[in-house]
Amino acid sequence: QVQLVESGGGLVQAGGSLRLSCAASGSIFSINLRGWYRQAPGKQRELVATISLSGSTDYADSVKGRFTVSRDNAKNTVYLQMTSLKPEDTAVYYCNARRYVVGVANDYWGQGTQVTVSS
Repeated sequence: QVQLVESGGGLVQAGGSLRLSCAASGSIFSINLRGWYRQAPGKQRELVATISLSGSTDYADSVKGRFTVSRDNAKNTVYLQMTSLKPEDTAVYYCNARRYVVGVANDYWGQGTQVTVSS
């Protein structure tokens, strides 16, 4: 079993900052902590930011220049630094990890952490 535990969400005013953390534990052999997704009420879950094992990053256009994803492999933790937050960033943010078993991708998700940005 893989456990992903997110933390760092909360209520912040527009223009503010938050830092999310996601720690992986359990059976994490060959697990790849990929990054972050979010889901706003009534919307589908969407990619926010991912980071590869080599450290290359990818961001949704809506967060480029404002969010930064990083990882600490020694701590099995991935982070999302969010700045210049906007009300449209309000969502539940989920950490994602992936492991390939016989070529098949298995995705793991955290329980989510709520981020609410007030105008």
